[in-house]
Amino acid sequence: MTSPESDLELIGTVARLLNQGLAPEETLAKVAEALCQGLPARSAAIWLREPNATTVKAIEYPRTPAARTSRSLAAMPEGPEDGELKISLLHEGERLGQLDVMPLPGQPLNGDGRVLKVVADIVAPFIASLELSEDLAHEVALRSREIEEQRRFITLVVDSLPVGLYVVDRDYRIQIWNRKREMGTQGLRRDEVVGRLVFEVLTRQPAEQLKAEFDEVFATGQPQRMEIEVVVQGEPKHFRITKIPMRHEGDAISHVITIGEDVTESHSVQQHIMQSEKLAAIGQLAAGIMHEINNPLATIAACVTAIGLHLEELPVEIPATVKEYLDIIEKEVHRCTAIVDGLLDFSRPKEKNRRDVDLSLLVEETLFLLKHHQRFKRMRIQRELIANPPMVQASPEQLIQAFMAIMLNAVDAMEDGGLLTVRTLVNPYRGDEMVVEIEDTGVGISRSELSKIFEPFFTTKPPGRGTGLGLSISYGIVEQHRGRIEVDSQPGRGTIFRVFLPTTT
Repeated sequence: MTSPESDLELIGTVARLLNQGLAPEETLAKVAEALCQGLPARSAAIWLREPNATTVKAIEYPRTPAARTSRSLAAMPEGPEDGELKISLLHEGERLGQLDVMPLPGQPLNGDGRVLKVVADIVAPFIASLELSEDLAHEVALRSREIEEQRRFITLVVDSLPVGLYVVDRDYRIQIWNRKREMGTQGLRRDEVVGRLVFEVLTRQPAEQLKAEFDEVFATGQPQRMEIEVVVQGEPKHFRITKIPMRHEGDAISHVITIGEDVTESHSVQQHIMQSEKLAAIGQLAAGIMHEINNPLATIAACVTAIGLHLEELPVEIPATVKEYLDIIEKEVHRCTAIVDGLLDFSRPKEKNRRDVDLSLLVEETLFLLKHHQRFKRMRIQRELIANPPMVQASPEQLIQAFMAIMLNAVDAMEDGGLLTVRTLVNPYRGDEMVVEIEDTGVGISRSELSKIFEPFFTTKPPGRGTGLGLSISYGIVEQHRGRIEVDSQPGRGTIFRVFLPTTT
């Protein structure tokens, strides 16, 4: 039996242990030790219900190698049993576990049940708080996993977008940088850029201009859209840049989402469409004015011929300047007639006499026709023509006209001589296309002029050296054959024309 003083001391000791802030299991182990030392007991155990389960586990003192195994709480008896005192741990009517004290031999503890009940009343809320903490921790962990899974899902969605995307905050610091941006023209990993100022990362554009663009979106709340052209590995690329305001909390704009989309292909298609529309308009114009121009030209030519005949019959000597002027008029009439005939090629496509042709032989034929041309005599010609290429359904005369116009332009770009290389090959990216490449080592074409070379009447040659219709007519011929023309050029290093034509196999 114990004294009231020792009972109070035991209760005080248990209360202090529960408030020391130790780990839960260590706290309960010290409580079990205090029960053994404060009571005539050889062992004490605190049985606890395991979280989200019906079984219990023992925290006991002293700890023995043969620790008791978990068992069902419902199957554990209450009250004295074989001299062992058992007190249920109850909190708000719910049984959380059990105190279990084994007395020393010959010293029964039945009279000390009141002390253990007080201890149980103190320990039960502590255990209840542990269960509540475990439940909260479980809930927090569950919610954290859900949030993390949602975050990963959103990141995967953003990374799967076929556009480059990044987000900056009010301090112009990058907060999001998606996978497409990592694989973009600059190839910067997100861990290299997130948290940095956008001006430190995107240096192709002046910092003041970039800041002004973001400031406008922050200030107006209106999306901003523009198209820019950049050179990537020597190739021009077109991008559509869209800046979208984002409101994270409240009405104030907190971030700006920037989306960059590669529109090079669609830009090229649009340029081809515009070129086709221009050619169609020129063709309609030519068809409408054909008689109005041809008839006066024919009249002028006839009058020049008649005047020349009459001058020969005159008994007086004709001044040389008169004959010179008549020759000039006649040449200019023929020049105007050639221009009109060139324009008419846009309005009267020649789709007759198409047959399977060998492009390598057709290029050879074009070179044969041009070999006696005065300008070709100062050129070196290199042939890289494949034998027996896939056939192309085409009008040989029209294609020769197109190849001849491109080659003559190449020769004009090499006034001091140079190398003209002609190739035929199967498109390495599409097996159903043949490619004719015409490459020169001339002066090249500036980027500002490159987009205009297929426009009718556009020419960089001096007056009298060309009408500006050769490449336009070539473009129209290739388009009529369901093909396309691409041009690569660098000023000072030369130009290469590529003519793509569909094969018949």
